[in-house]
Amino acid sequence: MGYIMDLRKVVGHRTLIQCAASIIIENEQGQILLGKRTDNHMWGYSGGSIEIDEKVEDCAKRELYEEMGLVADELEFFMINSGPEVHYVYPNGDEVSNIEIIYICRKYHGEIKKQDEELDELRFFDIDELPIISPPIRPVFEAYVRMRKETL
Repeated sequence: MGYIMDLRKVVGHRTLIQCAASIIIENEQGQILLGKRTDNHMWGYSGGSIEIDEKVEDCAKRELYEEMGLVADELEFFMINSGPEVHYVYPNGDEVSNIEIIYICRKYHGEIKKQDEELDELRFFDIDELPIISPPIRPVFEAYVRMRKETL
């Protein structure tokens, strides 16, 4: 069931500190793979809560495979996303203060396949044509777009 879901049984919707790991998939054309979430109908990269004693990198890879069907061959640390701007209330009322470790992955394999419970759609986007991004990860996209434009 998962650590966070177990805690929710005890604390209900109260704010939890949620440590997560995520991956931004970048293809050879420089596009990024995003999934449209089923809960808030906004877009984001793969990621999720770290389980007890799970390595951060293993969590990021697990979430990528579960949500998007891909296996990360190499991870590059990108940033940590935390602070009041990433405090989030999910549509079901669950509240979290996020601490998220984000990686970029350019080398991966597998068949792109969405996790039906969490994602309505998967698509690659150019960084200049990003859709509406889920609120708690907007600071990551702002930093990512800045970084990409600096390297062009």
